[in-house]
Amino acid sequence: MPDGAEWARRALASLLERVSVTADEAGERFPLYAAADPDGGAWKTTSRGSWTGGFWAGLLWLRALSSGVPEHRAVAAACTQRLRYWVGQDTATRGLVLWYGTALATGPGGDAAAGELRDEAARACLAAYDPKWGLVPWGDAFGGPRLLARADGVPGLVPLLARAEEVPGPVPLLGRASGGGRAAAYGHLTRHLDLCLAEDPPRPAWQARPGGGWTACAEPAPGWSRTVAWLLLGVADGLHWLGDDGLWEAAGRLAALRLASNAPLVPPAQGGPGHGPVDTSAAAIEAVAALKLAALARAAGDGQEGDRLADRGRLILRRLAEVHQSPAGALLDGCYDAGRALAPRHELIWGDFFFAWGLAVLTGLTGPFTM
Repeated sequence: MPDGAEWARRALASLLERVSVTADEAGERFPLYAAADPDGGAWKTTSRGSWTGGFWAGLLWLRALSSGVPEHRAVAAACTQRLRYWVGQDTATRGLVLWYGTALATGPGGDAAAGELRDEAARACLAAYDPKWGLVPWGDAFGGPRLLARADGVPGLVPLLARAEEVPGPVPLLGRASGGGRAAAYGHLTRHLDLCLAEDPPRPAWQARPGGGWTACAEPAPGWSRTVAWLLLGVADGLHWLGDDGLWEAAGRLAALRLASNAPLVPPAQGGPGHGPVDTSAAAIEAVAALKLAALARAAGDGQEGDRLADRGRLILRRLAEVHQSPAGALLDGCYDAGRALAPRHELIWGDFFFAWGLAVLTGLTGPFTM
């Protein structure tokens, strides 16, 4: 077992058993969140998956990789194809949906249809890149202003845009103007880093002004648990897919906020006064980002930093397994939206996914980066 231990193997097995229970309950719908219950709560589901559908497909692929059961593979493949609707939707969350829904399916000997969907998504995301603003806009698929930059519009889009460089087919006009997929990925990532890290604590959302420039958005508010988590994930993928060592400075700034030894292993859902709920989903994302950065640091010859980051990721995952995982395997105590009191202490599908992925890395089931 490469970096893991028996506790990680047990936690992953329990979580994947929960995936099987959820699959029976959800059918062809997509699970979103479930109330906390030691025996597994009932899921709130959606017909198209919203911005989280890719995480459910990713969990099904992790189950298939672990079990080797052909039926599990068929279920994962069918779920992935139900994500195709999102290729044509105007939303930066296509990165969350279409990267995480396909990445675990497209390695050597993987699912060809999932690979085709990923390539189609890469072309669509590159076509949506706006060189004037230096990013793929947040979009209007979920309502509200279209020209937003949000931290949760970073992860997944970086590798999708970077892969668009290699995808056969016509190059979109906007993609050509931007210099291609790698240039678009770099522009998208660094625009978000420049904006979000312009304030302390980082501000997760900004709106473009008609005459140029950006205005800070009130929601999500600074101190939101997943701001740094999503950015850390995006930077790690940027270092891997773009090979730009200049991104290590941003990685260091973000790591100092959330991966330092004195930072809580599980962050509050919303920083600031008061004692609200924690957010285990943010912790799980941070753990995966730490394992990715650890692998990159070691590859760059910095074994000491690699060991520090790997230890931090492992500590987070062990805390989640020992304190926040239910007997039924669910990762509890995730907070969907503290401000609206929406699912504040729940099992969240993306929390389960990143928890499972982190455990899969520790136990050697998969690597920190996927093709």
